[in-house]
Amino acid sequence: MEAKSAGEKTVKEGPDFQLANSLPVPAQMNSAAGSSTEPWVYSRLPGARKDTVANSDTHLKGPRFGLKRQVEKILSRADITIGDNRPWDITVTDERFYGRVLLRGSLGLGESYVDGWWDCLSLDQFFSRVLSANLDRNLLWNWSSALRHLRVAGFNQQTRSRAERAVRQHYDLGNELYQKMLDRRMVYSCARWEHAANLEEAQKGKLDFVCRKLDLRPGITLLDIGCGWGSLAKFAARVYGAKVCGITLSRQQMQLAQEVCKGLPVQIFLRDYRDAHGTFDRVASLGMFEHVGDKNYVRFFETVCRCLRPGGLFFLSTIGSNDSFHVTDPWIDKYIFPNSYLPSAALITRAMEGLFLLQDWENWAPDYDRTIMAWFENFQRQWGDLEPRYGARFYRMWKYYLMGAAASFRARRNHVWQILMVRQQALC
Repeated sequence: MEAKSAGEKTVKEGPDFQLANSLPVPAQMNSAAGSSTEPWVYSRLPGARKDTVANSDTHLKGPRFGLKRQVEKILSRADITIGDNRPWDITVTDERFYGRVLLRGSLGLGESYVDGWWDCLSLDQFFSRVLSANLDRNLLWNWSSALRHLRVAGFNQQTRSRAERAVRQHYDLGNELYQKMLDRRMVYSCARWEHAANLEEAQKGKLDFVCRKLDLRPGITLLDIGCGWGSLAKFAARVYGAKVCGITLSRQQMQLAQEVCKGLPVQIFLRDYRDAHGTFDRVASLGMFEHVGDKNYVRFFETVCRCLRPGGLFFLSTIGSNDSFHVTDPWIDKYIFPNSYLPSAALITRAMEGLFLLQDWENWAPDYDRTIMAWFENFQRQWGDLEPRYGARFYRMWKYYLMGAAASFRARRNHVWQILMVRQQALC
């Protein structure tokens, strides 16, 4: 089977993922996957266990016509049709698609796409219409969605052990993937496109914006929480003369960050934000707060406050939600960002109250849409080099993730906030 979308290479549906021996995977993850060598994230993809998928869908073999009419009615509310040729319309190649979506909602929609049961010329346009029409909230709700709400409301989904597992699933997929997809500095957060002609210029502009907001100067000490592959640490040290301490939970990120920052006044540690210590003139956190969780927001801000001198500046860049209480999309939670949670403005301000004074707050949602589309262009262009390691099913999974993310900002369901705060003089 082949899957093709506008402007991209033909991708052949090949064997399941071929990362069997390339990444360190904890024993408990291997056990859950049903194999001692198969990476956990790939075994969770629909189709990785053909017999399991086939058996799980036997109960969906009912009258197809009625199911199709229900799905058509739902999609029509977003002006999406089945079998038409507009970029945002979909083509169904397996009749089981209808029952799977009706039974499993958003999770079934994503899993059936990775399985190749449906396709779309322009996934980002499809998602933009789905989200703008609130189909995911009002019409793709099922019993499992209710259970997820109860779980999120009652339990801390971002404990230390859960955080470590989530990092391994996403950020330790292999540095090569991110080197091919991101800019040369490997900035995995929203770029600033003002005065920029391409992704490289936009990400340089973003880093410069952050450093200027923090008023960095030679000798200033900076703590970078969730430092990724060292992009901000290297830029702040090389361009502004700052002394930087970066922390991350990803071993692969730490190793590459230490390499690229070699020779600069930069130290990179494998450390949970809860264990951050020392006193710094400035603190920054770019694209990490989404993994903290609402049960831990107060502790996060108390940690930052404890590590920041009185009157020091804290720059927080985070994706944000319109709603204070919600659950992460189940497909994203299962396959892309386990246990992630997007904060609302109210949750942020409530958690920082008494610790920080708000100095500046910007929303770059349109910039993130453009950034993610640029990432996908890189990913697609470099896919020939990545395919032998990752396989065709990963391509469909990653494309689905990126196109849905871009559309969430386009539809203004998600935002990306650049927030500057000042630590109050009181002791934390």
